[in-house]
Amino acid sequence: MALAAQGFTGSARMRRRRPFDPALERLHVLQIDSVNVFARSHYLPVFSRHGDYDPAHLDRHLWSSGEFTEYWAHEAAFIPVTDRPLFAWRMRDYADRYARDGRAERLAPVIERVRALLAERGPQFVRELEEGPREQRGPWWDWSETKHAVELLFATGEVVSAGREGFQRRYALAPDILPDAALSEVPREAAQRRLIEQAARSLGVGTLPDLADYHRLKSAEARAAVRALEEDGTLVPVRVEGWKTPSGAPLPAWRHRDARLPARLASDALLTPFDPIVWFRPRAERMFDFHYRIEIYTPKEQRRYGYYCLPLMVGGRLAGRIDLKADRAERVLLVQAAWREERAPHRTAGVAKDLLSRAAAWQGLDTVRTSGVGDLALPAAFDAA
Repeated sequence: MALAAQGFTGSARMRRRRPFDPALERLHVLQIDSVNVFARSHYLPVFSRHGDYDPAHLDRHLWSSGEFTEYWAHEAAFIPVTDRPLFAWRMRDYADRYARDGRAERLAPVIERVRALLAERGPQFVRELEEGPREQRGPWWDWSETKHAVELLFATGEVVSAGREGFQRRYALAPDILPDAALSEVPREAAQRRLIEQAARSLGVGTLPDLADYHRLKSAEARAAVRALEEDGTLVPVRVEGWKTPSGAPLPAWRHRDARLPARLASDALLTPFDPIVWFRPRAERMFDFHYRIEIYTPKEQRRYGYYCLPLMVGGRLAGRIDLKADRAERVLLVQAAWREERAPHRTAGVAKDLLSRAAAWQGLDTVRTSGVGDLALPAAFDAA
């Protein structure tokens, strides 16, 4: 039910007309991440669910259709532009936080300068807004004061992303980019109910922490929204075998009223570490018995599985993890390590080989080369599909 809610049903082939709709409608939130060792994270969920496509086409759909915008919905993420008013309360929370901690006052002159420049020049990168190439850098992420100011304005909703170059946002004043309807506000409680309902629709079935995490709501507010949605019949209380509290009592969970068991699943896939199937690690462990941590920030000698391991799903189980790196100069997909879970299906190695072959072709690479590290047996080298 959960996999069906996430779009792992039926044929993996994409539609000819509006090909990205099935995945994006199911996901609702498409997380963005800077790591590009294999492929940027927002490209992978569509590939996981529908197979090969041209990432440039997805970029055009996300940036040029007028149907999507970027905000702090889970982490940095694409959301439907029609849903932006559901985050107005979060923008107000950011504004209140920056007023309390003094950032808004400290950065006030820089904020005014950024506003004026965006009004005068239109969309700009931070480097175009900074006062010269040697502007003083701060201690946090080596950000300049201009960068701090424009990110504050982005968080509070005054500024939006008008596209990216690599991973650098191009900023613009919100009214210059978004339609009037996207600048409206939905009251806090009503907005949070709609976000929890969408989380439940995207998850199929989930606990309170699962539902809260999808759009990063606080537990108390998520609980109030769940209570209201249960009362009106949108959420149906369920008991899931094996889901228990620390005391051994059944863990409360809810099913969206429209969630159904699918007739079939297309459930072999490579997943990004930021796919909703695994992004909330307690849910991945509870649902799939899959203990998963990304090891990018772990010192090399302390890593257990690898720098950037993609979860491997086989037959609806999380059956392995594969550390990938694209050597674009040599047109090779490097499998730096490949591991199988203890209860992985017998066909796991064959599925992994097929998925890696297709992933290499999708990224324009010719060959897959494996290191032999790990306990998932793969050929030393094989061709892209």
